Amino acid sequence: MNGCRKRLVLIFGSSLLAVFVLSPIVLSHCEIPCGIYDDPMRINMMYEHVQTIEKSMNQIHELSADRDKNYNQLVRWIINKENHADQLSDIVTQYFMKQRIKLPEKTDGKAYDEYVKKLTLLHKLMVYSMRCKQTTNLDNVTTLRRTVTEFKMAYLGEANPAMPTHGHSH
Repeated sequence: MNGCRKRLVLIFGSSLLAVFVLSPIVLSHCEIPCGIYDDPMRINMMYEHVQTIEKSMNQIHELSADRDKNYNQLVRWIINKENHADQLSDIVTQYFMKQRIKLPEKTDGKAYDEYVKKLTLLHKLMVYSMRCKQTTNLDNVTTLRRTVTEFKMAYLGEANPAMPTHGHSH
C-alpha cells in the first residue's frame, strides 16, 4: 500500500504542478480558430494602455520634481508604466500578429501591400511601447497614440481617431 500511496502523491503532485505551470497558457485568448474575436475592443484596450502610460509618465515627472520625493509612489508609477507597455505589446503580438493578421499570397499584390502596412504599424507599436517603457519622454506616447490610430484605420478602415474612455476620468 505504501508504494501505491507514493505513486498517487507523485501523480497528484505532478498534475498540480502542470495546472500551475500551464494555467497562464490556458487563461490567455485561445490560439485555436474559435471565431470569438473582438478587434475593436482590443484596439480600445490599446488606447487605454497608451492613456495609462501617459498618466504614469506625468505622475513620474510630477513626483520626481518634488523636493521631498515619495519614492514608494514613484516606483509604483514606474512599474505601472512598464506593465501597461508590456500589455500593449502583448495585444500586438499575441492577438493581432499571431491570430488576426493573415498571411496573403505574394501574388496578390494589393493584399500583400496591406499586410506589409499592418505589420509595419504593429512593429512600430512594439518599438514605441518599448521606448515608453524605457523612458518618460511624452513624445513617445504621442507617436504611440498616433500609430494606434493609423493601425485602426489600416485594420478596421475606421478614420475616427477618438479615444474611448472606460467610464471614468483619471
